[in-house]
Amino acid sequence: MPLTRRAAKRPAMLSLLTPTRLDRYVFRQLLIGLAVSTLGLVALVWLTQSLRFIQLIIQHGLSPVVFLHLTGLLVPSFVAVILPITCFIVILFVYARLAADRELTVMRASGMSDAAIARPALALAMLTMLACWGLNVWLVPSTLARFTHFESIIRNQVAAFLLEPGVFTPIPGHITVYVQRRDHDQVLHGIVIQDARQKGEPATILARSGRLIDGPDGPEVLLLDGSREQVDPKTGRLNILSFRRNLISLAKPTGVTRKLAPKTSEATMTQLFHAGAAHVPPPVQRRWREEAWRRIASPFAVLSYAVIALLSVLRSPFRRQGGAAALVAAVFIVMGLVALELGTENLAARQNGLIPLIFAVTLGPALVGLALLLRGRRRRARTVPA
Repeated sequence: MPLTRRAAKRPAMLSLLTPTRLDRYVFRQLLIGLAVSTLGLVALVWLTQSLRFIQLIIQHGLSPVVFLHLTGLLVPSFVAVILPITCFIVILFVYARLAADRELTVMRASGMSDAAIARPALALAMLTMLACWGLNVWLVPSTLARFTHFESIIRNQVAAFLLEPGVFTPIPGHITVYVQRRDHDQVLHGIVIQDARQKGEPATILARSGRLIDGPDGPEVLLLDGSREQVDPKTGRLNILSFRRNLISLAKPTGVTRKLAPKTSEATMTQLFHAGAAHVPPPVQRRWREEAWRRIASPFAVLSYAVIALLSVLRSPFRRQGGAAALVAAVFIVMGLVALELGTENLAARQNGLIPLIFAVTLGPALVGLALLLRGRRRRARTVPA
């Protein structure tokens, strides 16, 4: 008898895991909606965030390829934030439309349980969760680190290589450059450089002509027939050094601390879990541990949001009018979970002993919701009065 029961359970489980034509129909709607909504929101966020680079493009004539490369490195971080929310919205919208069109009623009349009806949404949530894991663990930290490096190169080189004649151009690193005129062959004439990189010992460099070159550590200017004027801070005397040829680096010096201790959002998982090797202070080490576990736990929120959307539609009675209350409640519940996740992450960053709360907040609602869905028995289609 136990063997007979086990044999009866296996076909039931296989039928629950086997996709049907209805599953593919619903999943296609969900996938198209997720792609369209995510691309639209990412494009909107990308447009608003890239506006700060428009002035750099217009004033200095940077190539559109450089602009797209720089701003494109921010896209994975946008997707990682937007994808869980768009997944929730798409599942809520598609299943609410299926309920309004009586398609859910037809599915239930054919003998499908709530768990079977929820299969396409759960499959989409699992794929989205895997995508978020890939983004959080690998792609987002890598692209943010490349963005910071590329931005520093631009800030060092753009101002130097695009010097405007007759304009005092500030360059990162306490350097100001003035050029009287510039020939078509990129030869500079009438050069004045105010170098304040040495604290308390500023120097003024004058040169009859010069040329910008790309050095191994950044932009450099080759000066010809000039002088270096500097006041001795001890004696107050003006020291003048004449030269026929001199090479001045315009690159901003990079500190060793930046290499050893990257930003939290740019650190790899290995660096986050081995914070002591980066020689960072204890508060930063606690923040790094929290960030590592947050990257692992946060994708579970996708499944929680999806289950909340499913329960709000599948477990609410159908009403021809006024059926939006459950949908609005689901939106507010997800908003509350997002706020709770942010608060829990801040607490865990200060006290690493609270890191398990991150998993409780992100994964807990999914486990409870899945239990409710799997316990639901098959419902027969109910006749709703017109």
